[in-house]
Amino acid sequence: MDLTHFTVSVTVRVSPLVERGYAGSMIGLEVVGVRMEMPSNTPIVLLRETDGERYLPIWVGAVEATAIAYAQQGVVPPRPLTHDLMLDLLEAVDAPLQEVRITDLSDGVFYSIIVFASGLEVSARPSDAIALALRADVPIVGAEEVVQEAGIEIPDEEEPVEEDQVEQFRAFLDEVSPEDFGAPGPS
Repeated sequence: MDLTHFTVSVTVRVSPLVERGYAGSMIGLEVVGVRMEMPSNTPIVLLRETDGERYLPIWVGAVEATAIAYAQQGVVPPRPLTHDLMLDLLEAVDAPLQEVRITDLSDGVFYSIIVFASGLEVSARPSDAIALALRADVPIVGAEEVVQEAGIEIPDEEEPVEEDQVEQFRAFLDEVSPEDFGAPGPS
């Protein structure tokens, strides 16, 4: 059987969010890393504005947190993980990614869109979209309204920080929970 020439037919379910599009302003985000929220021991992927002081925490599942951490650290497993396989498939069918967009926060759930170079947009969980974006080395952007609603402003490290600000932030970290951001659990 010769597999050098074959046709691929793909059906993509486009969510209502993607169908109506997103026209708001987007801001650049970068992955700071994966952290554990205490005391619940829930993983959080922490994004930071590329040109600002706000951080966007998104609660994710343990498997997705591992996938994001591996991609960020450049860990190459002996066999491809799910997100590695997804990227291999996209490359095999010549469907390069353009960017990932964190587009909405509704009832504590974050929503994202994977944007292909062809213009096709597919709805995805932010954790999966971020893991894929890191592997494909494409930009991650977020809707200004989402970052405004769920973002946390942390002073720039280069600016002098007063001791009481440090104590206030430590107290905040000790008391913060996913419900504070309207997040009921992993996205």
